[in-house]
Amino acid sequence: MNITILGAGLSGISLAYFLQDRDDIEHIDIIEKDDDIAGLCRSIRKDGYTYDIGPHILFSKDKEMLELMLSVLDAKNDLKRSNQIIYKGRWVQYPFENDLSKLPKDDLDYCVSMFKANPYRGYEPKNMLQFFLKTFGEGITNTYLRPYNEKIWKYDPSFMDTQMVERIPQPTDEEIMRSASGETVDGYVHQLYFHFPSEGGIEAVPKGFARKLTEKCTIHLNEEVSEVWKTEDGSFGIRTNSENEYVSDRLISTIPIQALNTAYKAAPSSVVEHVNDLKYNSIIIAFVKTKEDLSGDNFAFMNPEKDIIFHRISKMDFLGDAYKSDSATYMVEVTYRKGDYTDQLNEEELKHRISDGMVRVGFAKELADTTFINITRHEYAYVIYDLKHKENMTAIRDYYKAEGIDLNGRFGNFEYWNMDKVLREAKNMAESF
Repeated sequence: MNITILGAGLSGISLAYFLQDRDDIEHIDIIEKDDDIAGLCRSIRKDGYTYDIGPHILFSKDKEMLELMLSVLDAKNDLKRSNQIIYKGRWVQYPFENDLSKLPKDDLDYCVSMFKANPYRGYEPKNMLQFFLKTFGEGITNTYLRPYNEKIWKYDPSFMDTQMVERIPQPTDEEIMRSASGETVDGYVHQLYFHFPSEGGIEAVPKGFARKLTEKCTIHLNEEVSEVWKTEDGSFGIRTNSENEYVSDRLISTIPIQALNTAYKAAPSSVVEHVNDLKYNSIIIAFVKTKEDLSGDNFAFMNPEKDIIFHRISKMDFLGDAYKSDSATYMVEVTYRKGDYTDQLNEEELKHRISDGMVRVGFAKELADTTFINITRHEYAYVIYDLKHKENMTAIRDYYKAEGIDLNGRFGNFEYWNMDKVLREAKNMAESF
């Protein structure tokens, strides 16, 4: 049996890794549109710096997948999370509800009183906003959770379902009172300690898996899929933009479902409508160097303020010696969707907004203290779990399953999966063949 995998991101590469030892598989072709592998786990190199498409870190409750990711690295750094939320000029340690004493008194009283006298606790939440209100109360929701999530998703949380948040633990009255009284309580302890490749950025993980592929696997770069069709004998034909053609007994797609659906001309209009109704965000990553290091020994900083363009800044210097600079370097994240206000900003306007934000959060003293090393845009970044996500994806998956095409990966299967979940789903798919 010959297999073709569309996309050489972490999902596609790990699928090949898990499948290659099967005796019933003769060959695996992996088709990738870019000039290198790794997808959203790809690292960018510019002017001697290495950084990622967002702050990837290696942690997991799934110990098997975590150990597997670490095993393909040449070396790793072991780190302890130090993340801050910048709220009204104050630093509140992440997660917000575990460091409430840092808030201004009026906001502190509002958060604590509305947590204790929460009228929403007895309800079953139907959307993200209802989940926040039920779990944290009106105060914590309105001071941080609602504005931050509106900012990152560019979507009203009352129109998003609970898939992103339903695993968040409910803080107890005791924990909230300890947090309010001045004790910083470590939250989300499964990600308190994490790992990162000692050099090479996060793409060291998918490239580590790629090094373990045998001669049974062939990666084809600079090959964008333009057409996919099903033959009379049930196999699949794949044509790329360079007019190369591949024939496969079985097809797995990890490329964005939108790209697959465009290439698979047989898809009926009902499926096209479901695909077109899927919501996602794109992302701008600006790599910025500042004149001085004013952020201390911290990694990520979240900002909920609407008039600051970025929602998160991540300090690469925190991740180890190979990423250190002579001052400080940051990955700045700005989400957008095609045609919105941010998408229409030209590069100079974007730089000005980012530099202004860096000054306002205290990482630069004046605009001229920020130097832009690079700015990149990435169309597919965040899956949005809107209220129609499950309905749309159920119809899409059912159709492609009936066609004999397997979907996997964050955008191939249109699920907000972290790296460990991507690996687990790849392993599960390989074992179910």
